[in-house]
Amino acid sequence: MNSKYLLTLSICFLGLVACKTTQPNSQNTTLQKPAENQGFYQFTNEDPNASPFFAKKASVYGKNGMIIATHPVASQVGADILKQGGNAIDAAVSTQFALAVVHPAAGNIGGGGFLVYRDKNGQSYTLDYREKAPENASRDMYLDENKNIKAGQPSWLGHLASGTPGSVDGLEQAHKRFGKLSWKQVLQPAIDLAENGVKLTAREARGLNNVKADLLKYNPTKTYFMKTDTAKWKEGEILIQKDLAKTLRLIQEQGRKGFYEGETAKLLLAEMKRGGGIITQKDLDNYHAVWREAVIGNYKNLKVISMPPPSSGGIALLQLLKFVEPYPLQKWGWHSDSTTQVMIEAERRVYADRSKWLGDPDFAKVPQKELLDAEYLKKRWQDFQFAQATDSKIVKGGDIIGYESPETTHSSFVDKEGNAVSITTTLNGSYGSKVVVDGAGFLMNDEMDDFSIKPGVPNVYGLIGNEANAIAANKRMLSSMTPTIVEKDGKLMMVLGTPGGSTIITSVFQVFLNVAEHQMSMQQAVDALRFHHQWMPDRTTFEEGAFTEKTLIRMRERGYKLDSQKNTIGRMDCILVLPDGTYEGGADVRADDTAVGY
Repeated sequence: MNSKYLLTLSICFLGLVACKTTQPNSQNTTLQKPAENQGFYQFTNEDPNASPFFAKKASVYGKNGMIIATHPVASQVGADILKQGGNAIDAAVSTQFALAVVHPAAGNIGGGGFLVYRDKNGQSYTLDYREKAPENASRDMYLDENKNIKAGQPSWLGHLASGTPGSVDGLEQAHKRFGKLSWKQVLQPAIDLAENGVKLTAREARGLNNVKADLLKYNPTKTYFMKTDTAKWKEGEILIQKDLAKTLRLIQEQGRKGFYEGETAKLLLAEMKRGGGIITQKDLDNYHAVWREAVIGNYKNLKVISMPPPSSGGIALLQLLKFVEPYPLQKWGWHSDSTTQVMIEAERRVYADRSKWLGDPDFAKVPQKELLDAEYLKKRWQDFQFAQATDSKIVKGGDIIGYESPETTHSSFVDKEGNAVSITTTLNGSYGSKVVVDGAGFLMNDEMDDFSIKPGVPNVYGLIGNEANAIAANKRMLSSMTPTIVEKDGKLMMVLGTPGGSTIITSVFQVFLNVAEHQMSMQQAVDALRFHHQWMPDRTTFEEGAFTEKTLIRMRERGYKLDSQKNTIGRMDCILVLPDGTYEGGADVRADDTAVGY
């Protein structure tokens, strides 16, 4: 090992980390810089047909605004609002209500979410409208007398799985504070879509067909989202939702009162009573979204603005970026063995910290500052070495003095003035708890599963929680949602976010690096194949084709468990501001996600 390399290692991690390594091997490939695609470094290897992309999709550009959402109709709704003189918040609110109609798997008024907003002057705001545990919820509500999880009563299905919804209150608060158009105007598109119907995409038709058995089980007397005969839904058929239109009109006329009080509230409470749910009128009355201080940090010359707890996304993303910042990722190459190794090891430690420390800050003392402290991160990295994978069984959440020991949808918005919104919202599982509120026509969430039902026991996404995320009345459950905005030199650069359960954080992490380090365009960064590691279980899953065979051999020789999967990871909807001020939209090719710019 030469002296120059020893010097490099000695100052790695900006002088903070004592790296115990052997010389890392670079991927045995040739890096080429195609002239036509904004400097993206694409690898070539033993397979001349290999591609780093899930599929290739053309970028969308706009000078006056950009909307990206998980459904083409919802994206168009947002774009139309901008064209009518609305701002990014107006477009975001209108799009979210539209998604409750056109994308019932995750768009919702019966769930919750997080919003990150950066105005044209660079001021940042975050809004937490995450669901809350009902007042009658208790720590051991899913456990039997022996403290084991009750058989036949999952925390992700049925009426008892639902937390108090936050979407309507949150969207109203965002609009009241920053909206430009009238509340009536931004609600009208969703009402029209529910009343007149929307054409099903192939993906939406398939989803409704797949969920039919669960809908019948938990809604035995209802026909919502089902055809009147036994035939299956087909692409292009019209889904009409009259009861949902009625509910949306009440919200349009009365604001939050049209959901948390009156007729809709009565229908929701009757549904809870019918199925053994525990949400009460008091829960609805007491629900209020919370404006919180953004988590802000830097990666080299970029400023990262993200969501604080009860989202784990912001803290986790900044930890990941700080761990890998000292390394020459661009020189090593996209998904080379060395680049992949430091990213996996960072993810391993960050998800362990997530499990131990993160929860609702109104209930648990979350050591946010300490988790991002340079000396703390240095200690977390001390046992990393290139020669061998770290064993997750010996990786625990870090020690901090003074402290006791996956269906979502994302949308990104920018208007002509440069106001930017990043929203991630969810019912938790696909189609939430599978319970539809009779007479109101909307699905309820199954967010109670995002608590630590029993500390140390994985939830449906395999995530392990601890005391900080134990169930308590009126507490918000921990989330992986990571709506994020990035600045460069004081100016807006990126709007990022994705659905994906536990893979949200790592997907945002990778797309950020794809642009910041590997010089991809935004659409390329979104299309690029992804991988995921979450501490436990101790394995890395990756989209088929994400690594060359040589990289897989080298990683496995060092003890890494890597498993290809046919399921996709994340569905990123992101915006990049180009040097001339043009917005580039990157809508994920993995689903119906659509960018609309003008």
